[in-house]
Amino acid sequence: MPSPRQRVRPARKTPPHPFVLEALAPLEPEVRRLFSGYAVYVGDRIVCMLRDHAKSPQDNGVWLVLSESVNAGDKALRQEFPSLRPIEMLGSKISHWLVIPSDSPTFEEEALHACDRLLHHDARFGRVPKSHR
Repeated sequence: MPSPRQRVRPARKTPPHPFVLEALAPLEPEVRRLFSGYAVYVGDRIVCMLRDHAKSPQDNGVWLVLSESVNAGDKALRQEFPSLRPIEMLGSKISHWLVIPSDSPTFEEEALHACDRLLHHDARFGRVPKSHR
């Protein structure tokens, strides 16, 4: 029998942070497995990803997808979402994805604010993936 340190955490079968999907329910989001999380689509646009994974736990939380017209370094965006930061595991390869980390003391508040912005069709969030263009 493997020791507790050797046990492999089973793959999650449901998306983490279910309050996000509850908040987005009026938009009828579609959820799909993607990499180490669950991508959330509204129509043909990916708007965020929900992640809670043992690998790179510092990147767990809600990954927001910025639209093509938004600068990831926008000060107004940082004021609105104070814990928002680049995703460490992506390095500088993909700068239009940012994370609201789940270990932030304001995680739920910021995640729900992001949901509110999505419910109001905020043009700063969401992209049509290249594979769907």
